[in-house]
Amino acid sequence: MAGFNFIRGAFTSLGVKIGKHNGLSETLLWDVATPVRIRVRKYTQESGKDGHGQFVCYQLPHRTLLKIQGPDTSPFLQGIITNDMRLLEEPGCTAMYSHMLNVQGRTLYDILLYSLKEAEGGCGVFLECDSTVENSILKHLKVYKIRRKVSISLCPELSVWAVLSQQSNPDQEARKPEMSAPEKAVVWEADPRAVQMGWRLVLQNQLNPWEIIASCQKGDTVDYHKHRYSIGLPEGVDDLPPGVALPLESNLVYMQGISFSKGCYIGQELTARTYHTGVTRKRLMPVRFSSPVQQLEEGTALQTQSGKPAGKHRSGVGELGLSLIRTAHAKEVLTLKSSDDTLVTLEVFVPDWWPKDMEIN
Repeated sequence: MAGFNFIRGAFTSLGVKIGKHNGLSETLLWDVATPVRIRVRKYTQESGKDGHGQFVCYQLPHRTLLKIQGPDTSPFLQGIITNDMRLLEEPGCTAMYSHMLNVQGRTLYDILLYSLKEAEGGCGVFLECDSTVENSILKHLKVYKIRRKVSISLCPELSVWAVLSQQSNPDQEARKPEMSAPEKAVVWEADPRAVQMGWRLVLQNQLNPWEIIASCQKGDTVDYHKHRYSIGLPEGVDDLPPGVALPLESNLVYMQGISFSKGCYIGQELTARTYHTGVTRKRLMPVRFSSPVQQLEEGTALQTQSGKPAGKHRSGVGELGLSLIRTAHAKEVLTLKSSDDTLVTLEVFVPDWWPKDMEIN
């Protein structure tokens, strides 16, 4: 329904003003790939209020890395991920987002892949995943390794960071932070999922980003999650429950995480069939509660004010969250019952980074 696009401005109509409000700041980034200014909302730490530091770095202990290396790395992963490994062979493309699916076409793991800088023969990647499932992913990979010439190992010596811009000048193009010692960065790439997610940085555990990135300050990991939820970007098992989430309902297409021309991979049949029918009746969307909700269970039912089923809640922080919404009810005010049986209302939003011509049916 094309008329639904008015909800794109709903954060402002709810009283979240341009500037800062309850720790929420709004800036504009310039997408260098397409000449469109993208409105970005991000949460920052209190120390950022004094204006010091153009960038904030967030340590991500909930994310971890595996190293996959060997001459068969690309064909090995090609058959078990949704995206096309050949993209990493293109000039300038060194990071990629993808999902691993089960045979029923449901998401098992959301991953980021980074080309190894000095892999033997240029064949190797770092695989970033949720830290709670690293052993499960390791077992999953070894099941399909068979006789492939690849080695797979955990990387406990490395830490994952996110770096987000704090610029407030809407006419200034978002630029990559300058690094005084780029050789110390194991990975230093733009986040491939959405421009609002800034950059991904991997360092040895003993190093800190603010020691090598100019105008950088440390942020609170909770604020990183608030930023994700404010723009509606899922990450990890809380947002994408293994064996439950469907990739198209999780907006994998919008995060450049899937290829429909690469050929067969595990879970491909159902995913491709759903995509080509052009019908996705539910989508994972950002929501804002009328009041902060604590200890809300994953899968809590959502209803319209008339009592019709409207979806299920996934996860969130405070008054922000992600819910799987029936698109037919996405423009309505919805309700749910919290763990203490309190009725809470919530509103749904269309993320700014989704295609501008995307329609909610």
